[in-house]
Amino acid sequence: MMSKVLKRLTEDLGYPILDETTLECFLAEPGERVLFLTGDPATNLETDDVAAILPELVQAFQHRFQAAVVDRSIEQPLRERYEVWPVPSLIFLCDGEMTGAIPKVRDWTDYLAEIKTILDRPATSVRQ
Repeated sequence: MMSKVLKRLTEDLGYPILDETTLECFLAEPGERVLFLTGDPATNLETDDVAAILPELVQAFQHRFQAAVVDRSIEQPLRERYEVWPVPSLIFLCDGEMTGAIPKVRDWTDYLAEIKTILDRPATSVRQ
């Protein structure tokens, strides 16, 4: 079940929910993307914090990247695919290739610095 904050992302802000049928299409689109791995919001209190911060990050970077929420049903395969274990996590990709990840909640200034570094970095061949 989605928390109110997660519902805001998908229902009010229109972030897509990626599942096994929509993931590859989303990743195949050109440009920069961020996958939000939520974990279980009922047991992980940081999930709602990241969900509240994510739209602010999108805005701070002037919509340079498109964000999506990953359906819990495909989280584990994505964690393995990109070798990102903690949740919640933000996985950044450019043209379908991983450029970095930010696990857990960070201070605002840390987010800004880390995302700038990630967006300036060339994509790697992590994607299978």
